[in-house]
Amino acid sequence: MGRKPVGGICSVGLEEQYRWKDSVQSDAEIRIWVAEAIANGLRPWITKFNAKPIDRRWFKAVEEIYGWHHSVERYLRNECPAARVALVYSEQTRDFYNQGQLHQNVEEHARGAYHALIEARIPFEMVHDGKLEPSNLQPYKLLILPNIAALSHNQCRQLRAYVEGGGSLVATFETSLYDEWGQLHSDFGLADLFGVSSKGPVEGPMRNSYLSIRRDAKGGYHPVVRGLEDAVRIINGVFRLPVEPKADFPSPVTLVPSYPDLPMEDVFPRVSQTDTRELYLREIGGSRIAYFPWDVTRSFWQFLAVDHGRLFANAVDWATNEPRPVTVKGPGVLDVTLWRQKSSMTVHLVNLTNPMLMKGPFRELIPVTAQQVELQLPPGEKVGKVRLLKANQVPQTRVENGVLKLTVPQILDHEVVAVDLV
Repeated sequence: MGRKPVGGICSVGLEEQYRWKDSVQSDAEIRIWVAEAIANGLRPWITKFNAKPIDRRWFKAVEEIYGWHHSVERYLRNECPAARVALVYSEQTRDFYNQGQLHQNVEEHARGAYHALIEARIPFEMVHDGKLEPSNLQPYKLLILPNIAALSHNQCRQLRAYVEGGGSLVATFETSLYDEWGQLHSDFGLADLFGVSSKGPVEGPMRNSYLSIRRDAKGGYHPVVRGLEDAVRIINGVFRLPVEPKADFPSPVTLVPSYPDLPMEDVFPRVSQTDTRELYLREIGGSRIAYFPWDVTRSFWQFLAVDHGRLFANAVDWATNEPRPVTVKGPGVLDVTLWRQKSSMTVHLVNLTNPMLMKGPFRELIPVTAQQVELQLPPGEKVGKVRLLKANQVPQTRVENGVLKLTVPQILDHEVVAVDLV
């Protein structure tokens, strides 16, 4: 939406198929829902059906949310996001590629990527596949294409121009293998960027298949397997697309084919290691391309396997190839977003640490303790006042080599680090 203010309609009711329009969510659920909306750039429009409310338990939460929002509004007049990573969403892939097969569930590919980025605390934005013009992509160093299977020739041309201009890509599975109407191509529309050709059809669902974590020729490990060095191998996904490499690639992750999972005396790999890569990494000028020929994000959404999330996040960091604009270290699950205003920057930290994270509503808000924040300052900008807008505190800060460092002592639902720039 560019610089247009966007209203986010937040209902206080239980939104389910059975239409309980006089219902009220828990206090914690209302607060975390609106915090997520604000942190992602929306102006909260809180709604309740029925002009004569019966259940009034939502009044206090909404009154406090609007009172706080009003008191810090100048830090919520966002000019633009400062994230350098964008997640592409494709309605045409949803509408024309998905023929009801499990591996074609585009929403699961997208949700898995979204959740992995949240867990990795990587700030990101969403980009619609109908808005791939240079002016819309210019702010981003990296685009993520989670099985964006249906792409037109023009959309592929736009992505090619983005890479030629220094942008990087992380793509998965059947991305660009179909046209915008869901017709299968003979090869990827982005084969020249991926450096591989499709040799389909899709294999799966696979059982008891793995990925080997491999050393390079010098005995070291590639950055994409950081944190997985001691694993030797990790679980594979459920579906994979056979591909043929057209260039030289490193081999940090390779295929261990499926083997019997029962009876127990037969549970051993028939082929313990192959040279079939399951992650293709290449550099083109100042751009980096990471292509997964399997359903890494869909599998992550289904199983929430830690290793899948780590591998995907490592690929994002490798392909971005620059320091994150903000890093936040500490316990818990936080959504980290970053915004520029006319003369300030804000870092939003939404505390999603909760046993009900994947199935609401929240019963209570569970605070997380100290978070170490390091914010990359824009070139030529100096720091004025720094405030924690929810705690209404002034933290101790220091600036080292263009990086603002501070500690947020605790977060209940939402904290905002507001930095005045001078």
